[in-house]
Amino acid sequence: MTPLQQDDEQLRQWLLETTEAHGVAVIQIDGEDHPPYAFSVGAWRRFGLAEVVAIGLPPEVSQVVINDYVARASAGERFAPGGIYGGFLVNCPVTFEKVAKPYYPQFFGSAFLLHPNGDFPAVQMIARTPEGQWPWSADAPRGFAEYQPVLTDSGSPESWTPGFDGP
Repeated sequence: MTPLQQDDEQLRQWLLETTEAHGVAVIQIDGEDHPPYAFSVGAWRRFGLAEVVAIGLPPEVSQVVINDYVARASAGERFAPGGIYGGFLVNCPVTFEKVAKPYYPQFFGSAFLLHPNGDFPAVQMIARTPEGQWPWSADAPRGFAEYQPVLTDSGSPESWTPGFDGP
């Protein structure tokens, strides 16, 4: 076994142990030439929930919102596309969009250790500014769309129905 394979197997084992103990593992990716982001691993395996990614939030915040998403969704709350949801960020509602498969390798890399074929659903939690602008809003602050890219096929909000053509 090569060192890379050993590292992958150690990470895979950690993911399995963490999801068994806590329901989900949250992976944080620091941003140097891109915004920071975090994603869940294990929500699909443990609860049949879409994995979630949050882009552009500080690590301590993304850890909390991802854990909140998993707790709320595993308790039965559903997050419809385009719906506005409070309680994740103070004074900053969020919405959810289905993540397009081409973004999976970049934004859910280590999830492939549990699902080698990428056979899991995923959503993106998208935050608006406290002033009410989304990344796609014409009056969004300069650079907001780049700091929180929308990971749909079109790069804009798209319509889908939970349980039918989306997670």
